[in-house]
Amino acid sequence: MSRVTVGQENSAPIEIYYEDHGSGKPVVLIHGWPLSGALWEKQVTDLLRAGHRVITYDRRGFGHSSKPASGYDYDTFTEDLHKLVTALDLHDFALVGFSMGGGEVARYFGKYGSDDVSRAVFMSAVPPFLLKTADNPEGVDGAAFEGIKAGVLADRPAFLTQFLANFFNVDQLGGTLVSDQAVQLCWNIAAGASPKGTLDCVTAFSSTDFRNDLRRVDVPTLIIHGDADRIVPLPVSAKRTAEIVKGSKLITIEGAPHGLNWTHASKVDPELVHFLG
Repeated sequence: MSRVTVGQENSAPIEIYYEDHGSGKPVVLIHGWPLSGALWEKQVTDLLRAGHRVITYDRRGFGHSSKPASGYDYDTFTEDLHKLVTALDLHDFALVGFSMGGGEVARYFGKYGSDDVSRAVFMSAVPPFLLKTADNPEGVDGAAFEGIKAGVLADRPAFLTQFLANFFNVDQLGGTLVSDQAVQLCWNIAAGASPKGTLDCVTAFSSTDFRNDLRRVDVPTLIIHGDADRIVPLPVSAKRTAEIVKGSKLITIEGAPHGLNWTHASKVDPELVHFLG
């Protein structure tokens, strides 16, 4: 397994697992919560076919990466990403963030600027700022995120079943655009994540303000979102991100749920390949 060491916890190194395939212009794919880089499989196939070098990795606490007790905040996540990019000596690379991964894309520009970054993609992404506050009245009420934390703490496996049903809009798309087996695969991946990381990430993706980070995005930018997203509603996320990032292009996929990179890959992937090409 390919790994990059990004820190140390007591006697053990903190390692980020990654996969690096193909050749051509690099594309770094950043997964959502509480899954792993494995959920990019449809995009990896199509991007490799289009002639890209494709890098996926597992965020700390998830997938095959180390599962430390700390570091579940966007500054640390983005430092992990930067250490991976540096270790692989990537140049002229694109950053593609799904859901929570969109936060790393935004914060990367906020912390490191656009040197060596050629393009940015936000897919079902959480920016600009999910939490409703006095200066962010368009956000989601904090009680919703407290409910997520309570569900994770009370019975994480049961919570994951409910979450994934809404992740894929299974009541509407199950058996057609997403199979029971695909949902089970996601449950297996999510159940293997760090319980501490799963919980702490809720605070990270709900309460981190990316508005200033987005103002530093100065490369061609694509925003893809489903209009039936129950996890990260389109009006509070993609539409607002498109208003902040100058010159960005917003593509709304009709009837698509949060997990549109799986259910609507036939529509998402051609747009992604065209934009990155």
